[in-house]
Order: sequence, then structure tokens, then C-alpha cells
Amino acid sequence: MLIDAEICDLKVGDEHPVRIMGVINLSHESFYRSSVVSMDSILEMAHSMVDNGATILDIGARSTWLLAKPVISREEEMQRLVPALDILRDNVDVLISVDTMFADIAEKALELGADMINDVSGFKADERMLDTLVEHGCPAVAMATEKVPGDPIGLDATMDALASIIRQACDKGMDTSKLVLDPAIGKWTPEKMPIYDFETIDQFERLRTFHKPLLAAISRKSCIDAVLHRPVEDRLYGTLAATAIVVHKGAHIIRTHDVSQTVDVVKVAAAMRSRHLMVKENGFEVSVLNIVDPEDAVRNMNEMGVTGTGAQIMKKKSVLRVLRISNITTTEALIIKQEILARGGDAALERNAVSHETESTDILVMGTLLQLEKLAKKLERQARNLPVISRMILDTLQLDDNVDHRYLR
Repeated sequence: MLIDAEICDLKVGDEHPVRIMGVINLSHESFYRSSVVSMDSILEMAHSMVDNGATILDIGARSTWLLAKPVISREEEMQRLVPALDILRDNVDVLISVDTMFADIAEKALELGADMINDVSGFKADERMLDTLVEHGCPAVAMATEKVPGDPIGLDATMDALASIIRQACDKGMDTSKLVLDPAIGKWTPEKMPIYDFETIDQFERLRTFHKPLLAAISRKSCIDAVLHRPVEDRLYGTLAATAIVVHKGAHIIRTHDVSQTVDVVKVAAAMRSRHLMVKENGFEVSVLNIVDPEDAVRNMNEMGVTGTGAQIMKKKSVLRVLRISNITTTEALIIKQEILARGGDAALERNAVSHETESTDILVMGTLLQLEKLAKKLERQARNLPVISRMILDTLQLDDNVDHRYLR
């Protein structure tokens, strides 16, 4: 499906330019102290960001950094935020987003002209937040959260958390077409290691499963430090590299401290991103789903109303893998071909192997995860080296799903 949304008259989605959300930081406890804006310079900063290409400004008055000290009160957050909104109201021609987890602050911000709310707690910090958003008909960014902001570990847990947030919003009566999803890149909890951010960035396209605009907030975060080992002030180029990847893989909004430096990177990465494949005609629609993980197939099937049991049965039929098995005997290759054909897959091997004119060969084995697992179980009981090859097939499929193996160096 094509992702196409309208956030307060701003078109966001696959067929629209990637939108830049400039960060206006009012929090002196921030991990990036150089980004903090004084009240005297806030309008100048806002105009500079807009002139450089920002179409959304995200105003934050409370640091959500794990090590932020001191933790400020709601009253202080409100005291910082209200004067800033008074200054920006009617003086900038872009959407104003307010970064807050609390319903009373969101309520005041919306009364003062804010257009949307960015809640990094995924509506978990304040149970009244969704009621406030519904009352105002307000769009919102929701960050992946189970209990505390950004706590899901790994992309599967992130996907589950986002699915839960969508259900919660729907149950509360929110128009979920106004929902933007943030997969919580960054060290939000002590347990969250950089490899989990690498996984999210590398497989960002999986988030398309939700058919909603996707926001990436990577700017100068700890996953950049994990690679470069540099202080926050020196992480710009690393941030831009990661930004190019997520844009190429489908991000629709980039939240950044560095608007002018980000704009060109985003334009180039977006230009090299292929269009989503879809044909519409006479009320019908056919689109390509690039499903790389079976759990994403389950999410698509659940959305369509497939039974939970049916989705679980079919999930491993939805993902295709092509394995190359090298340096095996011709006899072993022909047995493998026969067995995968019997399970609905296919295989390719060199011409001389088919006619037994060579003693060894490589073989390409093509099948769904289910077909390949069934093949391995069958080979396990065969002669020659086929039990070894069986184990290697299963080990390879397990490594394909192993975050440590993929990203630890």
C-alpha cells in the first residue's frame, strides 16, 4: 500500500518530499548542550530553520536523555514552553510540534497554537494524553514504548510496541490516519545496545507494515558515538550517513538539530529511493509487499482479518530465501534438487552436474522459509554429507535472524 497522509494540510508519504523537522531545544539538561536555544534567539533560530528547508518545528522543553539531571517538574516544563509558543505563534509559517509526554502541557500547547504533539512515551506516561488528542482532533508522533520511553529491545519488540500503540489509539477513538510512528532510535534505557539501533536503521523498511508516516530521530545519538567514538558536537557526518540510509529505506520525516546540513543529504537519498510498486484500476489495487521477516507477514494478515491461527501457519510461507551451497558432490546436489522440488521450491545447478559429467558442483536452492526447513529435516536422515548440509542450512537461517551476528563486529 502507498503511504499517503495529510498532517495539518502538510502532505506526508511515499509520493511527497521527505519532510524536515527542526529541533528547537529549550532544555538546558539536554545531551547536546550546543543545541539549546535561549528565548532571545528562538525566533531567529526558527526563521533560519524554515529558510533552510524545515517544514515542521519540534519544540521541546524537557530533556528525555537517560542521564539528564536534574529531572524538571511539569511546572518548569510549562514555564519554558509557553513563552516560546507565544513568540512563535503567527511568526513562522510551518507546523509547530510540541515534544511532551503530559496531557496538561499538550492541552496548553494546542490552545497556544501548536499543530501537533510528539509524545516519546507512546501515550504511556499520561493516560489522559490520547483523550486530549482526540478532543482536539490533533495529529501526533508516537514513539515505540512498552512501559517507559524507548524501552523495546530489538526491532521485533519495537514493531510489537508500535502495533500496540496503534490499537490503543484506535480504541480511544483517535483518527489513526493522523498518527506518525517513531521507532525509538537511541539509548533510551541502559539495556539498549547500539546494535539494536543498527538493526532498526538497516531494516527501517519493515516499519512500512503499519502503512503510516515514519519519523526517524537519529540526530547525533549514541549509536553514532558507538561507531565514531566522538563527542556529540562531532557526530554530524555520522548522523548524515545514517540519515541517508533511513531515507533510502522509507523514512518520511527526519527530526534533526542540523537542518541546513540535512536537507541536501535527504534530497539525494530520496531521489535514489525507488517508488513503491502499485497499480490502481477500476477501484482495484495491486501492490508489492517486500516482506523480509515472517512476523511482518503476520501483521499484514492480522490487519486483513486473517485468523491468528491461520497467520501463524502461513507466516513462514511468506518469506523467500535463496541459498547457495558450494562444493558438494553431484549426487548430493541432485538429491537436494529432487527434495526441494518435492516441497514446491526449486534449485539450479550447472549443466554438467545434471548429466553427471562433473564430480562436484554448487547449487542454488530457492524456497520459502518453511520449504527450506522441511528440506533440512529431510536431508538430516539422508546418507553422504547431507546431514551436515542439513545442519548448515538451519544454522544459516538462524544466523539470518540473529541480531548479534548481523551487527556485532
